[in-house]
Amino acid sequence: MTASTHAADTVSERTAVLSVNPVVLPAPGRAVDLHVRVSAPVTGSDLPVILLSHGHGPSNNLSSLNGYAPLANYWAAHGFVVIQPTHLSSRTLRLDPNTPGAPLYWRSRAEDMKRILDRLDVIETAIPQLRGRLDPSKVTVAGHSMGGHTASLLLGARLTDPHDGTEVDLAEPRIKAGVLLAAPGRGGDALTEFAAENYPFFLTTDFSQMTTPALVVAGDKDPSAHLTVRGAAWHTDPYVLAPGPKSLLTLFDAEHGLGGVSGYDVAETTDENPERVATVQRLTRAYLRTELYPGDPAWHEARELLAAGPNPLGRVESK
Repeated sequence: MTASTHAADTVSERTAVLSVNPVVLPAPGRAVDLHVRVSAPVTGSDLPVILLSHGHGPSNNLSSLNGYAPLANYWAAHGFVVIQPTHLSSRTLRLDPNTPGAPLYWRSRAEDMKRILDRLDVIETAIPQLRGRLDPSKVTVAGHSMGGHTASLLLGARLTDPHDGTEVDLAEPRIKAGVLLAAPGRGGDALTEFAAENYPFFLTTDFSQMTTPALVVAGDKDPSAHLTVRGAAWHTDPYVLAPGPKSLLTLFDAEHGLGGVSGYDVAETTDENPERVATVQRLTRAYLRTELYPGDPAWHEARELLAAGPNPLGRVESK
């Protein structure tokens, strides 16, 4: 363990984690009921919440409530209640490809998060060890890849529904801050022909009204060549094109997996790097902590620690 890693880990002590799944939320009108995993520290009260939206990768289980353990476990061990839905885009559901909203279910994904917030009381009732311990006034959202798109909509990004031409506003005022991990950028001429034809909702993505505070995390070696002609810079659009307050964490030599945030030792992580994952864990936790509790030094300390080493793994800028 390096000295910097040790110092970062002592910012707040870890605690044991309770993880329960599936908690089933009835969802009339949805193709199936909504299943969620809930991870929480075994002690503490007035706990803040992170809604974690999975991506749309090639694995059978990572893109579901079973994925993203490196993030969910870390955040829960450091004082957050993490709630992970299985979106309709998950391979685990094996839905008919003709199901309305297929294949990525962009609108349903955001609606899943709103449904969770509407039913926090049901979630608490389903988990006796959690009853009365949540703070519903301190809710955040995080998402990786397609999950980052979901999170951006909840934070205020807009798009035009390609089916009826209406502007879509899914901003969720109960969400106080967010983290976008390798999230999609703007549409228009930034997209490849493949993306424009297969995912037309990407064409009109507009970050100009994404006013909720957010940390954007992007790898500088993440070209996403099947989606964009702009290269890795595309994933910084939610920072560049949205109004402040925003921060950008650029990870050096990181690809789309950001070192392996979607799961432990997964084959689809092309840039596996435990130290990079640890950086994402620490910086995201610190950012959300300070956004929810103004005056908390966690974000300032984490930024200083990132820059202090002789070979920093990334850089942070803010506006």
